[in-house]
Amino acid sequence: MKKKVLATILATAMTVGCLTGCGGGAAETPAAEAPAAEAPAAEEPAADAPAAEEAPAVEAPAAAAEEKTEFNVVLKDCGAKKIDVIKVVRAFTGLGLVEAKAAVEKGGVLKENVAKEEAEKIVNDLKAAGATAVME
Repeated sequence: MKKKVLATILATAMTVGCLTGCGGGAAETPAAEAPAAEAPAAEEPAADAPAAEEAPAVEAPAAAAEEKTEFNVVLKDCGAKKIDVIKVVRAFTGLGLVEAKAAVEKGGVLKENVAKEEAEKIVNDLKAAGATAVME
């Protein structure tokens, strides 16, 4: 995470340095010299930049793996047993009767960022109650 932040800061600093240094003109000469004085410091991390660019590529699968551990429980259809589905929704959300009924009638995401095991249990409970639900 820190490497990614540092790489972003470095890229921004290099872009800003290029924009101020590429303008030319007599009025911008002192401004162009100031980034040039900092350029050696920026070049040292630039040697590490390929490693920094590789690090996010390595972290991307790790981030994808993290995303796969948390799911949203989505209700597609409540089915014929609406009352049973409302009971299940109330059990895992802690909503009141009116709120759970509205959530079931509306459909969509019922619970966000749930661990995989809990999401599977909720979906199975909803399906047992007659609803059509998925994990996304």
